[in-house]
Amino acid sequence: MSKTAAIAVKQLEKAVTDAIKKAIENGALPQSEIPQFIIETPADRKNGDLATNAAMVGARAFKMPPFKIAGEIKNNLVLDNTFFTKCEIAGPGFINFFFAPSYYAGVLRDIENEGDSYGRSDFGKGKKVMVEFVSANPTGPMHMGNARGGALGDCLAAVLDASGYDVWREFYVNDAGNQIEKFACSLEARYLQIYKGDEIEFPEDGYQGEDITDLAKLYADENGDSLLKVDSETRKKALVDFALPKNINKMKSDMAKYRINYDKWFMESELHKSGQVQAVVDLLKEKGLTYEKDGALWYKNKEVLTNKLLAEGKSQKYIDNLELKDDVLIRQNGNPTYFTADIAYHKNKFDRGFETLIDVWGADHHGHVMRLKGAMDAIGYDGDSLDVVLMQLVKLMRNGELVRMSKRTGKAIQLGDLLEEVPVDSARFLFNTREANTPVDFDLDLAVTQDNQNPVYYVQYAHARICSIIKSLENDAITARACTDAELMMLRESEELELINHLAAYTDEIISAAKDYDPTRITRYVTQLATLFHKFYNACRVKGENEGLMQARLNLCIAVKTVIKNVLMMFNITCPDKM
Repeated sequence: MSKTAAIAVKQLEKAVTDAIKKAIENGALPQSEIPQFIIETPADRKNGDLATNAAMVGARAFKMPPFKIAGEIKNNLVLDNTFFTKCEIAGPGFINFFFAPSYYAGVLRDIENEGDSYGRSDFGKGKKVMVEFVSANPTGPMHMGNARGGALGDCLAAVLDASGYDVWREFYVNDAGNQIEKFACSLEARYLQIYKGDEIEFPEDGYQGEDITDLAKLYADENGDSLLKVDSETRKKALVDFALPKNINKMKSDMAKYRINYDKWFMESELHKSGQVQAVVDLLKEKGLTYEKDGALWYKNKEVLTNKLLAEGKSQKYIDNLELKDDVLIRQNGNPTYFTADIAYHKNKFDRGFETLIDVWGADHHGHVMRLKGAMDAIGYDGDSLDVVLMQLVKLMRNGELVRMSKRTGKAIQLGDLLEEVPVDSARFLFNTREANTPVDFDLDLAVTQDNQNPVYYVQYAHARICSIIKSLENDAITARACTDAELMMLRESEELELINHLAAYTDEIISAAKDYDPTRITRYVTQLATLFHKFYNACRVKGENEGLMQARLNLCIAVKTVIKNVLMMFNITCPDKM
């Protein structure tokens, strides 16, 4: 909440507490310890701007009906020198309070004073948080799920940063393990097919994408048939060393175009080279949490999770229904599994001093969450400090129909294709209009539309409209100036007050978005802000009123402009002055 809003809540808490104490002193209420009560915003602001349940929670302590307690609180209440004018008793005993004009003036003053910083807070107290997102497999192009994960992860990191956390963005590159071996075999087959045709069989489980063929051909164009004369392992290594950096550079290029800048691109291969993967295996062995079977090394996942869930009070029936299974750590061929590397990677995150780890994953990884959190507990870390945001699928739609192929290439749509067709502003905003746990139908027609049907255009237009108002007034030699409190208190129309109340809630919305790991709260907030601004503008003239009221309304416009800009800049979305 704004500084003024925070002061108002403290004023109200003190006023209600003082009223109860006074009522006890004069005998209107019996002697008792004052129970804890809350101050909250009513669901319907027509009932009041803030409300308290003090009378309701006091019923047991004072052995009186809440309505009567509320009456005594009201009789002894002093609201002088506060941001409140009056209170009313509602229902069985709720007490509703109404803001004074000075409150609304204070909110606008907060925005004026804080400017670009308005909305930021120290809620997170500098706690170190890592947000790992996208982390696409480098063996192929990035897809629509990565597009959604990129926008969601980056904007989640942004709201955490604005809430006072020390935020780190990371991309985990799976450049080791089974998928790289499959990548190598696929490249080798396509390379050999260039020279030997269909006599070379393609691996059954190989990567079928045309990108593999393109990479093999590119190598051949640059290096010829030199790899025909070497053994398979040498050939595969040469092809991977050629192709993998190109894929990773394309990922970095796409992310940069998407306005996502990571603090680190973490290579899985470094975990293996540094011995961190083996160290995790050794640690689990030391703790007696492994066993050998069928030539592989297994992790006692079922035992670990069963003990954890029993300690949390879960029933054996509940646990049995989960059908928990053990996991392979080292395959028969001696290679660690992806799960083993994942344990090592998350251990590495904690060892770097991050207090909370947030991973943005596709919903198909749901079964992996509990296993990884349990493994963190098993090796001596806090699994509850690892949070996973699961993201549902994306469907691309055009003319109401499902789209699978790019109009430009005729191939499956990749992230790069999307960013060539759709403005980055639209992609980043639209992918953050639905919570992660709900599927998204991404409307390609809507994303390129430049009218109020497109939410990001609608918000940007509100900002541009305010810039236009300011410029129009300047053309008439009218410039905005600082208003007196008395002038700001002239803003009393319902559309003005509704708009200011929404502005006052901005900081709380960011904190709530950070708490819930839900940046979509902010896109909804700013869309509603644009709606409330248009409603105000249609109801209240800026130019043509007396000078004091005109300046007050101009100050209100500038406050809205500031908050819209703060939201869009936070989400790395452009904020045009004209459209």
